[in-house]
Amino acid sequence: MRDNKKARSLGLVLRGLLLMIAVMMVVSGCGTSQAASIRTTKLQEKSPAHAKQNVPVAIKYSSAAQQPNTPQVSPTPAVASKDNESRKMVYLTFDDGPSPVTAKVLDILKSEGVKATFFVLGNGAKSHPEVISKIWEQGHAIGNHSYDHNYHELYSGFTRFWNQIKKTEEIIRGITGTRPQLIRAPGGTFGHFDDTYFYLLKQAGYLVTDWTVDSGDSKRRGVPAAEIIKEAVPNTTSSRVVLLIHDGGGHAESAKALPEIIARYKAAGYTFGLLDNQVKPVQFRVSSSSAGSEAAKPSAAWIASNITTNSALFEVGKPLILEVGKQETKLKPGEYRIEQGQYMVPMRAVIERLGGKANWEAGIRSGKATLNGRSFLADVENKELVFNGVNGEVSVRKGKVEMIGGVIWVSLRDLLEIVEHPPLSTNVTSEERRVKAD
Repeated sequence: MRDNKKARSLGLVLRGLLLMIAVMMVVSGCGTSQAASIRTTKLQEKSPAHAKQNVPVAIKYSSAAQQPNTPQVSPTPAVASKDNESRKMVYLTFDDGPSPVTAKVLDILKSEGVKATFFVLGNGAKSHPEVISKIWEQGHAIGNHSYDHNYHELYSGFTRFWNQIKKTEEIIRGITGTRPQLIRAPGGTFGHFDDTYFYLLKQAGYLVTDWTVDSGDSKRRGVPAAEIIKEAVPNTTSSRVVLLIHDGGGHAESAKALPEIIARYKAAGYTFGLLDNQVKPVQFRVSSSSAGSEAAKPSAAWIASNITTNSALFEVGKPLILEVGKQETKLKPGEYRIEQGQYMVPMRAVIERLGGKANWEAGIRSGKATLNGRSFLADVENKELVFNGVNGEVSVRKGKVEMIGGVIWVSLRDLLEIVEHPPLSTNVTSEERRVKAD
């Protein structure tokens, strides 16, 4: 009986042990599951709600104008080119100003939020520099339309056309500080330009541009606004329009027509642009009567002296800083040249910016300048500088003295030495060129 009791006791102990082991396994399994659940919950709390990082999706990009926060893929150059070509562009261009009409045109353009290109005459710019300044300050482009619009003068030979262009260029540069690279021939190039005009102007760095649509505002005196509007917007299917309008004297009706012209192009989905060296110019073909013209072609020597060096005026480069005594001035790229290691500068511009005076003496074909109490003459014909020496005697210095487009260019070193500011040092950095003088 004792043995039976012992066996039952042992059985109870074994069952108890088995029960304890089972309980512990269950408890252990439940704990592992709960910990995993907690870790998963915390990980989800820290991760972004949209994080499905490993699922590949096709991303579609739409216009930033529609969805400002949507990233865009930069198109390849070929795609960008197609986009530019498909966009409808209109370039408003005004000829023959400045005049009182120009002020009205500027007010309309400002109120409409539109930019335009003005091809101005040199004599008008000289008489109304404040209008040129206003055109420039409002962010419009300025082109060169010759000095006086005299057809006989301009088209009797290239050098005469060139002289008017350079004369006007210097007037505009004097007002805005920038040389106009755009040229529009009075009356357009057709029937006026031969191959010589086109070739030499291109070699000199200029862009000659005509037009695709003529507003007809100059075909007779007093063309009414309604007729100008009709001619200025003949259709709205062209992808590119270069519109000719006039803002010279007597064109009040053109200004009157302008708001409606702008409204029609806007309604047709056009963007208004400015002509510059990034826009391919419109050029009329050479007429058969002009193609073989041999009228007054310039000599090889003249071309070498004027055309070859002119393109450098439009090259992007470093400014030239002149530190002369207590004065300092800056010549922008294009306002100076480098020839055979020498700086060539426009005499009058440098003298006046340094506080001196300069003027043209027509009777002796020389430029007269005074700076630092010293006076000298720049003799264009004899290519020499004439000045009083230390003891008062007249001295002559042969050097680089040349007239280009009505502007006298001289060697900077010669100029500074004559006015007793000899150069002390020259320096060139990645940002500028600098000449320091005594």
